[in-house]
Amino acid sequence: MSFGKRSATARQPQPAPRPAGQAPAAQPKPPARPQGQGTPPKQPPKPGAQPPRTAASKPVDLKPPPDMEAEKIHKVDTRSEEYYATKTTIFNALIDTIDLGQLAQLDAASAREEIRDIVVEIISIKNVVMSISEQEHLLDDICNDVLGYGPLEPLLARDDIADIMVNGADTTYIEVNGKIERTNIRFRDNAQLMNICQRIVSQVGRRVDESSPICDARLLDGSRVNVIAPPLAIDGPTLTIRKFKKDKLRLADLVKFNSISEAGAEILRIIGHSRCNVLISGGTGSGKTTLLNCLTGFIDPTERVITCEDSAELQLQQPHVVRLETRPPNIEGSGEVSMRDLVKNCLRMRPERIIVGEVRGPEAFDLLQAMNTGHDGSMGTLHANSPREALSRVESMITMGGFSLPAKTIREMIVGSIDVVVQASRLRDGSRRIMCVTEVMGLEGDTIILQDVLKFEMDGEDEDGKVSGRHRGTGIGRPRFWERASYFNLERDLASAIDALDA
Repeated sequence: MSFGKRSATARQPQPAPRPAGQAPAAQPKPPARPQGQGTPPKQPPKPGAQPPRTAASKPVDLKPPPDMEAEKIHKVDTRSEEYYATKTTIFNALIDTIDLGQLAQLDAASAREEIRDIVVEIISIKNVVMSISEQEHLLDDICNDVLGYGPLEPLLARDDIADIMVNGADTTYIEVNGKIERTNIRFRDNAQLMNICQRIVSQVGRRVDESSPICDARLLDGSRVNVIAPPLAIDGPTLTIRKFKKDKLRLADLVKFNSISEAGAEILRIIGHSRCNVLISGGTGSGKTTLLNCLTGFIDPTERVITCEDSAELQLQQPHVVRLETRPPNIEGSGEVSMRDLVKNCLRMRPERIIVGEVRGPEAFDLLQAMNTGHDGSMGTLHANSPREALSRVESMITMGGFSLPAKTIREMIVGSIDVVVQASRLRDGSRRIMCVTEVMGLEGDTIILQDVLKFEMDGEDEDGKVSGRHRGTGIGRPRFWERASYFNLERDLASAIDALDA
């Protein structure tokens, strides 16, 4: 296949290729390159000096071995300024040479091979001297720039990173093991970063530009993406990616990570099986969505489940799942579909369970109505620091929707709809724990009565600074959802789990 402008230059007869890193035989000591042929060295070469290296002096593997310590991930990119200058020169030559229209017609593997072939020819034409390892890194970088997400690719490939935070072209942070640290990952300029942002959001039918500078989107694996662009972001486009693990976590994995005890996990399993209405509360990055994914794993495969999210990220395993996603307004300000629109429409779709990714507005009223009208086992998450604060936020959200209802009426709705509140938290050492499982017991006067079934009690820290503690029962013999568990023949399992908590 011809690629247009490439044939005029890249197909000219060239001397026999030489191994990468070896100077031409006729020019053992080449002088400084003329302007336009790569980046000249910072100092003019002295007589008898070795040929200058235009790439990084030490090849660096962009994908460290899996057993590399997570704390060292910030060293994934230690390239020199000369490397980036050389890469820019070759990249610009590639864009001038290749026909992007024909390239778009190829599959990903064929397009990557075609780009690699052209880049190798450009390196030869421009007499760029680099080792085989350096050349491979350069080829991967340029292929990622054209076909993928550029410098983000090595970070997206790692499964131990929870968040990627790009604050302009020169500043990138990551979160590993609950701790935020800076990396040396950088972009060519803000224009390249903006192009990658537009590539991400366009995959889900959204856009980001000066007229619409804020955008929520997702990657193909469900990872959540937020972009805020200039002029709102002063230092350049700001990109935040909340990554999802490739291997979906289950409740047994949370036990292994000490997020919950085995007895506590058994209680959560029973809550999921017995169709309790659950509200998962926690702060940012506390693991609410992960916990929601784990709880939905106990939904019966025969049930019809409908999910409503701002950015579709839930990973349900059941065969009968309908996934709905909100839509922002278009450039004229019309066409918006809000979360409340989705939740109201759910009630007309014959759902057995409704899962709301995050409750943050008037849709709380419709979710409570759904929980109260035969859709037992519905679930949702919201931001709050305690179960009582979570219920207060639900009340505030309903009031924000313009419903002129007395406070006692709203609290009666909450008590009649929500059975259990599960509180998640990220502790000071970066670990994520389920802090308590709390029942909504009823209403006394104007006060909602809550009862903890289990709580995480901290005992202190170990020598490594890790928070130590255990999940303990609160002495409750028969929780309020005992009758639900009995209906599903799970009362014996519940009794055993409660006894194990108190042991």
